[in-house]
Amino acid sequence: MDLIEYFLLFFSVLLGGGIAFCVQKNNKALMELVLSLSGAYLLGITVLHLMPSIFSTPGHTTGFFVLIGFLLQLFLEQLSGGVEHGHIHAPHDPASSFAVSVMIGLCFHAFLEGMPLSNYETLAHVGHEHNHLLYGVILHKAPAAFALVLLFLMAGFKKSTIIACLFLFAAMSPLGAFLAESSSFDVPTQIKIMAIVIGSFLHISTTILFETDNTHHHKIPVKRVIAILVGIGFAALTVLV
Repeated sequence: MDLIEYFLLFFSVLLGGGIAFCVQKNNKALMELVLSLSGAYLLGITVLHLMPSIFSTPGHTTGFFVLIGFLLQLFLEQLSGGVEHGHIHAPHDPASSFAVSVMIGLCFHAFLEGMPLSNYETLAHVGHEHNHLLYGVILHKAPAAFALVLLFLMAGFKKSTIIACLFLFAAMSPLGAFLAESSSFDVPTQIKIMAIVIGSFLHISTTILFETDNTHHHKIPVKRVIAILVGIGFAALTVLV
C-alpha cells in the first residue's frame, strides 16, 4: 500500500468521528441512509470482487473460513454493541468496562479487515490503481466512527477519552495492513484471512440492509431502497473500471 492509502484509511475514521463531534446528535434518518449506501456498496464489492478472488484458487476450506468470519463478527458485535452498523444505545450507567468492551470489538474487527488490504492486488489480480477493498473499508469505517463518537458522547465520557478512542480505532486498519505487508504471508494464508474478512463483511452488510425501520411491518423505506440501489450501482460500476 502507498502512503496515501494509509492516510485515507486513517483519516476517514477521524473525519467520521469529527463530524459527530460537530453534530452531537443522532440523526437516525440520515444515519440509516448513509449506512444503507455503504452496506450495499460493501456487499456489492464482496460479491463482485472479493469472493471471486478467493474462490478462483483451488481449495476446499475457503468456504469454512468465510463461515468463521461470519460467526466471528457475530461474536465481536456482542462486545461492540453493533456500532459497526450504526447501533447507538448508550447504557444508563456507563462505566469504563462498557467502553473497553466496545473498543475491543471494534478494534479487533478493524485490525482484521485491514490485513488483506496490502495483498489485495495479488489476490484479486487487479492493477494497483483499483483497490476496491480499500474503498469499501473507507466507506464503512467513516459512519462506524460517527456512531462510535455519538455513542460515547451520549454515554457521558470525557471528550479527551473519546478522542483517544477515536485515534486508536483509526489506527487499527492501517496497523493490520502494515503487519500483513511486513510479514509476507504466503498466498494460502492470505486467502484464509480474506475469507474471514469476507464473512465479516457479509454479516455487517446484510445486517445493515435488512434491518427494518422498527415498525415490524417488514418494509424498507423508499429512501433506504434508493440508497441501497445507489450503493449497489457504484459497486457494479467498479467492474467496468
